[in-house]
Amino acid sequence: MAELTEGQKAPSFTLPTDAGGTVRLGDLKGRRIVLYFYPKDDTSGCTKQALAFTEKRAAIEALKAIVIGVSKDSVAAHDKFKAKHLLAITLGSDEDGKVVERYGVWVEKSMYGRSYMGIDRSTFLIDEAGVIRRIWRKVKVPGHVEAVIEALKAL
Repeated sequence: MAELTEGQKAPSFTLPTDAGGTVRLGDLKGRRIVLYFYPKDDTSGCTKQALAFTEKRAAIEALKAIVIGVSKDSVAAHDKFKAKHLLAITLGSDEDGKVVERYGVWVEKSMYGRSYMGIDRSTFLIDEAGVIRRIWRKVKVPGHVEAVIEALKAL
């Protein structure tokens, strides 16, 4: 599948979320969405990122946007992660990997000389019409949420 680019329609998705919910892209028409993909619940970088989005949630919501984090972790793992860190964002569970594939964030990675498949930490800013306006790939956590807020302001 070709890599997604800014200006394209965001691929549709329906995912189970923490607290027994469901999130569907189609239900979010008219809202801006900060859709971010992260490797694993309760790991250092992923926790820092989720905490940063939680901390800036009011600023993001003031810009008429919602934050949805997605990983391949189970709903139960998301529930534990949210409770442990008092997270105030929605976490979608993509256990079968269909959404991470659609968004092109399931990639070959390497650590200590070993190759493996994993989620590339990426963020997609989707506008009210469901169009991708910004894409950040290989996200570094420090300063990222602030960059997302600036992009939201520029929309």
